[in-house]
Amino acid sequence: MKILPTDFDGQAVRRVYDEDSETWWFSVVDVVQVLTESRSAKRYWSDLKRKLAQEAGSEQPYEEIVQFKLQATDGKQRETDCAKAATLLRIVQSIPSPKAEPIKLWLAKVGYERMQELADPALSLNRARETWQQHGRSDKWIQQRMTGQETRNKLTDYWSEHDIKAGQEFAILTNIIHQEWTGLSVKAHKQAKGLSSHNLRDHMTEAELIFTALAELSTRQIAQSVEATGMKENKGAAQAGGRIARQARTQLEDQTGQTVVSGVNYLKPAAVKKTVKRIGRK
Repeated sequence: MKILPTDFDGQAVRRVYDEDSETWWFSVVDVVQVLTESRSAKRYWSDLKRKLAQEAGSEQPYEEIVQFKLQATDGKQRETDCAKAATLLRIVQSIPSPKAEPIKLWLAKVGYERMQELADPALSLNRARETWQQHGRSDKWIQQRMTGQETRNKLTDYWSEHDIKAGQEFAILTNIIHQEWTGLSVKAHKQAKGLSSHNLRDHMTEAELIFTALAELSTRQIAQSVEATGMKENKGAAQAGGRIARQARTQLEDQTGQTVVSGVNYLKPAAVKKTVKRIGRK
């Protein structure tokens, strides 16, 4: 994960990393607020969206506007319209504002960095290392996180080459693997850690990272051994790979008397709303 610059003239643009699509999404209303300085950016965006929808002849002017729960000014999590950088750029172009150009340049930079990372994944890892260091992660944790990401990338590369679509189908298979080895869905694990718009892997313990990597490595090697293609065959490989990691987890827990899957997170104390708890074995 990399932290992108999201502050314009002291106004923050909220963003969320979605593990299903493996990308950053940005709050549309926050960008509208920056551009218009309106007292009611929500109303402005609602009116603009209605206008754009009428022009497009459909209820949704853009295909890729989705809602995520983001923290509002009152501290509560509220459903918020969010868009990827490319869609945001189209919205910015629909709003006359002297502040449009700086945001366009920023969005162009976001897109350029993404293209660089696709061409050279090491760039993404280097940015991530710097971010984790700034957040106080140990070198040991960072190395395990990066090793796990490499394992993850090899698995998703295999999926892409064997009729698995990025996004929802990636998410389904990832959840199967996670459920098999932890006994929890990705969503339930995030809830147990008190996470909302956070990347689960960025809040895993060293042990959780290791077992996640084992599960995904096992899944890929099993899939390769049978040349799994399509969802049905890859679901089978995902279940088998997850079971291997679960067996290793339970053996370790039997030896140490400590659970591997936990509610530990790396949120700042002010962001933690409830006491972190350990999760019992399943």
